[in-house]
Amino acid sequence: MSLIRTEKITKIFGAHTVLKDIDLAVEQNEVVCVIGPSGAGKSTFLRSLNQLEVITSGKIFIGDELFLHREHNATVSRVHHDEYKRLLLEMGMVFQSFNLFPHRTVIENVMLAPIHVQKANKTDAKKLAEQILADVGLTDKADQYPSRLSGGQQQRVAIARALAMKPKIMLFDEPTSALDPELVGEVLNVMRKLAESGMTMLVVTHEMGFAREVADRVVFMCDGIIAEEDVPERIFSDPRNPRTRQFLNSVL
Repeated sequence: MSLIRTEKITKIFGAHTVLKDIDLAVEQNEVVCVIGPSGAGKSTFLRSLNQLEVITSGKIFIGDELFLHREHNATVSRVHHDEYKRLLLEMGMVFQSFNLFPHRTVIENVMLAPIHVQKANKTDAKKLAEQILADVGLTDKADQYPSRLSGGQQQRVAIARALAMKPKIMLFDEPTSALDPELVGEVLNVMRKLAESGMTMLVVTHEMGFAREVADRVVFMCDGIIAEEDVPERIFSDPRNPRTRQFLNSVL
């Protein structure tokens, strides 16, 4: 059974169809990297999974359950508000921009959601935050404010903040695209460690080396469709789709 699965996801903006019947399944502990040209629909697809974009049609499943809805006798209804919030928290998301609270310290940024959303007490939230900050190599920055950090450090705080909610799957939307080249490696290293720990990950990325090395499966999107998906060895050495070959020739 897949951890997350989509059936014929379509997203239309005005006269433009951005996603066209996207079917994709991600298994437990699997790392799937989504690559493709700008405007392919990659980020829109990722944002659709956690409802930052409302899909025009199609279905999203977490495990064997329809995500955020229940289906009974062909009637689909939205889950109760509390259940809606709980299900959304099963997905952690890291964006291109860091979106940290500038008036909160690093550890406060990480503690905030467990305290206010999951109603954790401050002692437990702080202990968890300290553990996660150690995992991402930022123990010494716990009491700093985001403005005192490099872009790579801020993105690692954003990853820590998402992990503090103990998600079942992590979504990454081009997490290194806003970073200076010398800072990309530190973020990718944290993501490698997450993959090694067994975290299920769906990653939109332009980092082909990361996709080749870490992904269990690579998905190539263009023009709102999945044009090809396979193991990294096949995608990067012998892509079958001419559009995939053209894209890889231009970026490698």
